[in-house]
Amino acid sequence: MIVDDASAEFHDFFERHYAELARLAHLLTGEADAADDLAADAMVALWHRWDRVRGADHPVAYARGVVANLARGRVRSAVRERRRVLVFWSHRVERADGPDVASVLDVRAALARLPFRKRACVVLRHAMDLSEKETAAALGISVGTVKSQTSKGMAELQRLLGDRAGELTGRRS
Repeated sequence: MIVDDASAEFHDFFERHYAELARLAHLLTGEADAADDLAADAMVALWHRWDRVRGADHPVAYARGVVANLARGRVRSAVRERRRVLVFWSHRVERADGPDVASVLDVRAALARLPFRKRACVVLRHAMDLSEKETAAALGISVGTVKSQTSKGMAELQRLLGDRAGELTGRRS
């Protein structure tokens, strides 16, 4: 089988970054089941634009932006759906795969309460360990917006989680 350079480059990109993009999708949506679908959808979108993506200065940042946009759409869709069927939704029990501990569930619940942009900034900066510049590129916003949204998001997590916030989010006083 003959594989052209673009296909080989995309395959390599897929192998190196798919897991990271799926993890990002999971952290942004809070839905483990949707993470693989969103990462796969992002990869399909990237493949369709691969000539442009492979020539970009930061293809991974572009990919993260695609995942963030798809996650935002999924979150918005879920919010609309919940509003339509609010009568049928009671307090939903968060499902944890594997040996999840209570503190992880607390952080996930607190993250879910943050508006999308704050959540995305906090997740990209602290869970994905991206720089402010990388986060800005992934979300298509300014570095200043990343700084303010991250700061406000962390303050809100502190309020939601109380004294345990620093311990649970990995930040030290």
